[in-house]
Amino acid sequence: MTELADRWGLNPLHFWMWGRSPEHPVKVDENGIVHMYGYDEIVGVYSSPKEYSANVSAALMGDTAAADAFNQGTLLQADPPGHTKLRRLISGVFTPRMVAELEPRIVEITKGLLDEAEERATGNQLELVDALTYPMPVMVIAEMLGVPQSDRGLFKQWVDQMIAAAGDISVGGEETAEDADVAAALRHVPEFLAYLQQHVDERRSKPREDLLTKLVQAEVDGEGLSDAAVVNFANELLIIGHTTTSALLGNMLLCLDAHPEHFAALRKNPELVSGVAEETLRFLSPIAGSYRIAAVDTEAAGVKVPQGSLVSLWLGAANRDERRFERPHEFDPYRDPNPHLDFGRGMKFCIGAPLARLEARIAITALLERYPVLRTDPANPPEFLPVEQAIGATKLLLHTD
Repeated sequence: MTELADRWGLNPLHFWMWGRSPEHPVKVDENGIVHMYGYDEIVGVYSSPKEYSANVSAALMGDTAAADAFNQGTLLQADPPGHTKLRRLISGVFTPRMVAELEPRIVEITKGLLDEAEERATGNQLELVDALTYPMPVMVIAEMLGVPQSDRGLFKQWVDQMIAAAGDISVGGEETAEDADVAAALRHVPEFLAYLQQHVDERRSKPREDLLTKLVQAEVDGEGLSDAAVVNFANELLIIGHTTTSALLGNMLLCLDAHPEHFAALRKNPELVSGVAEETLRFLSPIAGSYRIAAVDTEAAGVKVPQGSLVSLWLGAANRDERRFERPHEFDPYRDPNPHLDFGRGMKFCIGAPLARLEARIAITALLERYPVLRTDPANPPEFLPVEQAIGATKLLLHTD
């Protein structure tokens, strides 16, 4: 049940068992935050946008107009009918076909990164995060957007700073000693958005064959995306797409290492990689949770949810709900069906899911082809993101012999 937590000393807050019991799928804490752990309860939130608003920033900022401006182009915090129109526009550009056409280039990027890692290696060790799981998603998304090769170091620096800031932000808690560092990191957000705006301006006058150009040119019923919407979607794609995929890749190796029988089966039959990815998403969810705001007085599982309440949706908990999954605490790559909630549900289903799945398949396949042995070192345990809402390694040392 807690084998990975016990093995690597992970904070139990990251896992399904935090604050949850099957008898109480919804709880309210001393700060009035509503925690939802149950699968059916969370699916109910996803299907009830009138009762549960995704526009959390409006409640936290206390200024709906400012939040609306801040959220232009962000699918995560949009509600209908704006979300419906925005998704139609972006879906017309960010298509499964476009993602599938990236496969040769993702293979090339993955091979190049592993080649570089081998050139730097001094022994039989591979630091997976630095070598592959961190840079690969950044490089893929940057290339999709059309970021110049010469700027990718700066691009990565901004991403590092924003992710570090996100790792220190807590919702509903008291200020911490890290607040100054968070503020310093967040100061780079306008700088990064201004950088993206420059590229948007350029694409309007000089179109290219890249995602930014397609977003600038996208129209539905004669209406396109504003500059702010293009910039904010590009930023959201980078931050969310990168962190989720990076965490998924590392988590897949951790799950396989902890279950050698499935690792051996995957080596014999690489086509099992999709099942391993889906079960990793369920078993060790890269996205532990997300937030909503109660738009009206409502209730869930018999618990009153007052209007204005912050609602924390613990996806990692729902993915281990005994009412929905048989043997929920068992890692089973053959699980079918596997309706985990890591990519959301319904209108909030993650538009980047096909890209994350493709990158996972390519990366794990490349690792298995190159290294006959991949194993963790108990003397050098992984290090993990200090973020309550995400689970992923920031350091993962593997032996290759």
